[in-house]
Amino acid sequence: MPETPAEEASRIALERVYAALAEGRSFRLEAGAGAGKTYSLIKALEYLIGKHRREMPRRGQQIACITYTNVARDEIEARIDRHPIIYCDTNHGFCWSLIGGFQRQLRELVAAMPVWQERLEEAGGIGNRTIDYSLGHRSVRDTAISLGHDDVLPLTISLMEQPKFRRLIAQRFPVILIDEYQDTDAAWVEAIKQHFLGVEGSPLFGFFGDHWQKVYGTGCGELAHEAVEEIGKGANFRSVQPVVDVLNMMRPALPQFVEKPELPGEARVFLTNGWAGQRRTEAHWRGDLPAEVASQALEMTRAQLEADGWTITPQHTKILMLTHRVLATEQGYASLPGVFRFNDAFTNKENPYISFFVDVLEPACDAYVARQFGRMFEALGGSVPHLRRPADKAGWANAMAALVAIRATGTVGDVIDHLAATRRPRLPDVISDRERELAAFDRDAGEQMPALLAEIENLRAISYSEIQALRRYLDGSSPFETKHGVKGAEFENVLVIVGRGWNMYNFNEMLELASAPAIPAGRRGAYERNRNLFYVACSRPKRRLAVLFTQLVSDAAQGTLTAWFGIDNIETLPL
Repeated sequence: MPETPAEEASRIALERVYAALAEGRSFRLEAGAGAGKTYSLIKALEYLIGKHRREMPRRGQQIACITYTNVARDEIEARIDRHPIIYCDTNHGFCWSLIGGFQRQLRELVAAMPVWQERLEEAGGIGNRTIDYSLGHRSVRDTAISLGHDDVLPLTISLMEQPKFRRLIAQRFPVILIDEYQDTDAAWVEAIKQHFLGVEGSPLFGFFGDHWQKVYGTGCGELAHEAVEEIGKGANFRSVQPVVDVLNMMRPALPQFVEKPELPGEARVFLTNGWAGQRRTEAHWRGDLPAEVASQALEMTRAQLEADGWTITPQHTKILMLTHRVLATEQGYASLPGVFRFNDAFTNKENPYISFFVDVLEPACDAYVARQFGRMFEALGGSVPHLRRPADKAGWANAMAALVAIRATGTVGDVIDHLAATRRPRLPDVISDRERELAAFDRDAGEQMPALLAEIENLRAISYSEIQALRRYLDGSSPFETKHGVKGAEFENVLVIVGRGWNMYNFNEMLELASAPAIPAGRRGAYERNRNLFYVACSRPKRRLAVLFTQLVSDAAQGTLTAWFGIDNIETLPL
């Protein structure tokens, strides 16, 4: 069979990647939404395995594949059968593997870091303590110092100033591939550019990603360097032609070709400019509809889409909102976003409390209520003791019955205290340790509570019902999601709600700037931040896209929408 347009574009890009790898040239694969970036990364790894699987092990060398998340790392390792020639880890894990053996230098660098000096002074100096990265947060113990998440990259960057350290990296990892390069820490990428790119004897770097999909503030964004060949992948294996037409109008510099141009679909815009009432005037909400009118607009849009053939269920449609604060109110966990410094800590279940509640405790409670005790103990895993006598069974039954009741009316702290008292089930060690740290903190000493402990204290005060609501959202039983949260995901249909509510985003201004002759230098960062999130949201659907603007859209912004979507695909709701 002849190649589809998307297959041809994909093949051409992959051939250029192979050529760069064969000839020792660093490169950047710019793969737009739906282009199959991960597929290209896996094919590159397979090519390298075939080329180097014999000589690299003899030399004690590996190919590094650096990922942005643990989930991405696990997926890549599974797809290459965990081949020993490939070292795959997150950016922080990779950097720690580089610096962990340099204990003397690390002690000197840590002692010089302002953030550590007060802690070390209280501990009598750094001494000969071992520097480790075992806890994930800063801690000074009798024999060891545990680095925090924010320490690893700066320490690595400092060590990269030393030629010996750079030579050791190059000797150990002749090839380094970086996934989602645009979200990789900007200072770390700058150090790579300064010390490695274009420098003789350096590793070959392959950067895989898309700077239009940078949605995290610390990322480097577009990576441009004279020693890095740009390879555009102009394929889209996700979306139908009407959606890709919109994406190509947004981004003419990287046109995409679809796999099946004949498939039907749609891309529509709904405006609320016809509403004649008073719009919101608060700083972050200026120009948006009042909450009750915005909900009315959403329901009117949903009704219109369903009348036009959309199936708005979690299995078929995602409704994307701007922030977890807006989403959480709809979903029933309005207080949780205010607890955590970073939304990702709980929506990605990176916080140990959230992961325990959502992945262990709640499934176990569901099984207990259903009288499926084998499934309950399976959910609890290895922390469950054997039931050797009737008293054990009675103890478990009483503890679980009380837990189910507490979940319904109590706080997170009530649940934690109950588990700590009954030990049925036992709390994970990491939670027990943090609970002890919180209990031991002297609130009368006049010191500010560490941010990590403050999060725990605030979390304990939240109604546990919000944890249950969060779980319903995380397990996919909700049609709602945030625009940030769907990066990399795809759905049959997508309805994007565009409004205010966060000072970092004003999509009306972004649309105005998109059609301006030039973007002022002082607005470039804000424009790209808004543009990228809008692009990520609009590129999720496979078949149908609709965008509802609850904020007022100016004439200039409407001109941009007309150019992107077409005048026939824009309508104003009769509010």
